Amino acid sequence: MEKSTSKTEFHNVDEYIAMFPENIQDKLKELRELIREIAPETEEIISYKMPTFRLNGILLHFAAYKNHIGFYPTPSGIAEFKDELSSYKHAKGSVQFPIDEPLPINLIRKMVAFRVKENNAKTN
Repeated sequence: MEKSTSKTEFHNVDEYIAMFPENIQDKLKELRELIREIAPETEEIISYKMPTFRLNGILLHFAAYKNHIGFYPTPSGIAEFKDELSSYKHAKGSVQFPIDEPLPINLIRKMVAFRVKENNAKTN
C-alpha cells in the first residue's frame, strides 16, 4: 500500500505527520497524543519508515495511508482484542482504521495499555 504523500524524506515523527493533508495530520496527532498520554515513558523513533514507540522493545507503530490509519500493536495486541476488532480490517499484527471514521479511542487506549503492561513484564 502506498502512503498518501509526495515527500518521502523524514527523520522524526513530527516530519512524518507534516507530510500528510490536514485531515490525516489531525488523526495522526490524535493517535500520537493518546499513546503519549497512556505511555509517557515511551521513546519515539522512526522504524520501518513509520512512527514507532519503544518501551522495553517495540511497543507499536502507526502509519497513514490514503484510506486508513494503520495501527500495528504487534500480533499479541491484535490477538488480545480480536473480538473488538471484528468490525475493522485486520491481520496478524495490524488493524486499519478508516480515514473517514473517528478513531476508536477507547479501544486504542486499551490496546496501548495492554502493550505497555506486556512490554513492562519483560523487565520483571
